[in-house]
Amino acid sequence: MRCFPPERIVCLTEETVETLYLLGQEDRIVGVSGYAVRPARVRREKPRVSAFTSADLPKILALSPDLVLAFSDLQAEIVADLARAGIAVHLFNQRDLPGCLAMIRTVGALVGVPADADALATRLAERIDCVARESVGRPRPRVYFEEWDAPMISGIGWVSDLIAQAGGDDVFADLSREPAAKDRIVTAEAVIAARPDVILASWCGKRVNPDRIRARPGWDAIPAVAAGRIHEIKSPLILQPGPAALTDGFDAIRAALHASDVLTGG
Repeated sequence: MRCFPPERIVCLTEETVETLYLLGQEDRIVGVSGYAVRPARVRREKPRVSAFTSADLPKILALSPDLVLAFSDLQAEIVADLARAGIAVHLFNQRDLPGCLAMIRTVGALVGVPADADALATRLAERIDCVARESVGRPRPRVYFEEWDAPMISGIGWVSDLIAQAGGDDVFADLSREPAAKDRIVTAEAVIAARPDVILASWCGKRVNPDRIRARPGWDAIPAVAAGRIHEIKSPLILQPGPAALTDGFDAIRAALHASDVLTGG
């Protein structure tokens, strides 16, 4: 970085954008991902410079950023190009709930407001913990989270963690620790055998079609399908590892588990 705290930040994913806004540091942002939608005003306030796996390098360089915030191996090539151009980059790689909270604290440290970031992360964690305590002793529905439909991909770590905190059990919790989507591919037979009570779906970038899920051969035997417990969670709420997932995404999971009295055994 040319200065500390950095005065000109480009965010290549949405969770760091939302975090900076929540910390009151949005004036430092000079460019964002095209997927950034939280808060809503970001779309009219900040220029869009990237998708997820691609970025407009000349446009980013023209903004003269002090720091670029990126995420995961999927942005490794973008990061390499920026590094070769002499730009300071911080690449986050959070894949679970503790990692999401650590990301918030790290962003705060990078922009010189560590106490504010720690307070934000603590508030989010305490709210989740409070909900988790409410579910103690209640029936725990078995949950299948589908991140993509063809091939079928089960939920990543932070999604699995939030399902657990909301009072459910991810039927593919073991796979959720795999960071790569290709390592979380599941078969129709495996889902049928898992017998989830609830199906949550968030097909990244496209609308979920419950009828297509119900029509899969043999899936009428799955308790979730038989009872009509198929729920879409909008991808901007749950598939970004940051504040949105820890707030509205978590609430959406909780609401789905409460639907039809799943949590109370009704």
